[in-house]
Amino acid sequence: MKIILLPFVIIFLAFYQPASLSKEFIEVPLGGNTFQTNGANTDQLDKNGILRWNATESVWSTYIYSETSKKVTVSIEYSSLETKNVLDISLNEGKFKTIVLKKSANPLSNTVKFTFNKGYNIIHIKANAKAQAPFPKIKNLKIYYQGKDDFKFVRDNIDQRFYWGRRGPSVHLSYEMPENVNVKWFYNEMTIPKDKDPIGSYFMSNGFREGYFGIQVNSLKERRILFSVWSPFPTDNPKEIPENQKIKLLKKGENVYTGEFGNEGSGGQSYLVYPWQSGVTYQFLSSVVPDNQGNTSYTAYFKDPERGKWILIASFLRPQTSTWYTRAHSFLENFNDELGYLNREVQYQNQWVADENGQWFSMNKVKFTGDDIARRQYRLDADGGIKGTSFFLRNGGFFNTTTPLNSSFSLPPSTQKPTIDFKSLP
Repeated sequence: MKIILLPFVIIFLAFYQPASLSKEFIEVPLGGNTFQTNGANTDQLDKNGILRWNATESVWSTYIYSETSKKVTVSIEYSSLETKNVLDISLNEGKFKTIVLKKSANPLSNTVKFTFNKGYNIIHIKANAKAQAPFPKIKNLKIYYQGKDDFKFVRDNIDQRFYWGRRGPSVHLSYEMPENVNVKWFYNEMTIPKDKDPIGSYFMSNGFREGYFGIQVNSLKERRILFSVWSPFPTDNPKEIPENQKIKLLKKGENVYTGEFGNEGSGGQSYLVYPWQSGVTYQFLSSVVPDNQGNTSYTAYFKDPERGKWILIASFLRPQTSTWYTRAHSFLENFNDELGYLNREVQYQNQWVADENGQWFSMNKVKFTGDDIARRQYRLDADGGIKGTSFFLRNGGFFNTTTPLNSSFSLPPSTQKPTIDFKSLP
């Protein structure tokens, strides 16, 4: 029997396609955008994705920012399997859906459909109750979409961007300093809000061109007050620094550790293990003084609110340097790349500098900036500005409030001038 197709049927078949994947897709590498948000430390994720996965309680969470709300289709790109496996996948706080990973020459799971919100979206993956360990190694999520590629995530690993992206964006405040003044002292007050101090946080209060001074969270049991000065010799390996360019220790406080540091420049480091707490305001004082012989000394003091006295952290001599205090700034960073999905926040108030004669000047204007990860918009959880009567910085946690980089902010000049007897400092 001969079948005759009517014209409208021919037109319909020409344009009809069965439900299929969009031609447009992105590959989101787990190595730079995924965190183990639940499960055993025995499981492993690195720049290549999930490498080892045996714990049934492990949850892997991948963060993707979308400029618009849109429907997407998601599949998992995995390493070859000897037998079929089953995983569960969900979006944000939604219900988990089953996704099948078969033994295949081109390993790609079946697909699930989601609707992305405008802003950050979290894709969670865990083992299905029927799955068998070891679970599959996963490299990418493949996300099919229609329209514009307006997604934000860590797209490449050039210059270790997966590592820096997982740490999260570092954010900074640069203070406007008085002109034509030989600034010797910088005074700052810093408060970390309650529960905004996860492990890996470094809250830097008193920065200067050649180093930094602040507090950090090293573990569940240990917290430190850290003060470091870079060597003028550019290297990440302190062993390469010539003797005439090494940072020299002049003095240190009681129970303060001193030594060298590397990996992010090199130089002299000091820290005091001290149980500082969130919700408490601490005071920081640092000085930079040239010795008129081609060297400069750097000194840091921390005020213990319980004793009401200034504590000497350390004093270093930097050779081949002749300068007063320049580039006063503060910053917030995370140095634990496994915990870059947690939120951190710090507030700064009552900033002052004093010249070589002890005359004080209030600093009430700042500029907000971010690091390479923030500038590339690989991470958008970078925030800063004014909160109440304080300047603040916030990062991590994949929140949707982003402050444009290079924004400027100002507060009324402070009237709470520090009262410090410089001669009685230890």
